[in-house]
Amino acid sequence: MGKVRVSAFSVSLDGFAAGPGQDLQHPFGVGADEVPAWLRKTQMFHKMIGQPGGATGIDNDIAQSSMENIGAWIMGRNMFGPIRGPWPDHSWKGWWGPNPPYHVPVFVLTHHARPSIEMEGGTVFHFVTDGIEAALARAKDVAGAKDIRIGGGASVVRQYLQAGLIDEARLAVSPVFIGAGENLFAGLNLPDLGYAAVESIAGANATHVTVRRRSP
Repeated sequence: MGKVRVSAFSVSLDGFAAGPGQDLQHPFGVGADEVPAWLRKTQMFHKMIGQPGGATGIDNDIAQSSMENIGAWIMGRNMFGPIRGPWPDHSWKGWWGPNPPYHVPVFVLTHHARPSIEMEGGTVFHFVTDGIEAALARAKDVAGAKDIRIGGGASVVRQYLQAGLIDEARLAVSPVFIGAGENLFAGLNLPDLGYAAVESIAGANATHVTVRRRSP
């Protein structure tokens, strides 16, 4: 079995992964556009959205490696879209258009059931209403020997860290302060949970910190 991991997960210097007021115009919340800006500058991101150019180097290498060897994804409802509460209809199919960048099964945590959505390129969104452990069990069933990537948002990553279910988290720390929103570390005591920072690499636009869970 592969690792359960978080990869290239963007946070501000004060630990926020998203600002307040996420909506269709502000996918990362108000005032938080600079948190993932390092990723948008990379060649990998440009290629993913079908545009030429983009920077190479450490940031790009980490962005590329974050998409490798993945057999399944898990994400929260907020990462899938800005709609809250019961689904008004089934028209919303994610931020990414008809061919999302995942190309494997994606398990979306939600309180509101919805039929699975099969997209182009092998991405299938499954909606899981019975919690993080149920989503992880389903992801393990399909991932085989490959890794399971916990995509976000901050609340989902925090829940998996609190439960000790993440083997490795690679955080991209952007040199900005947000001040409010979704804080990745709120309520977590990572040392007590068995996690330690084991590596730090400076890229051009973010510092990449690897956090790993100690073996029992």
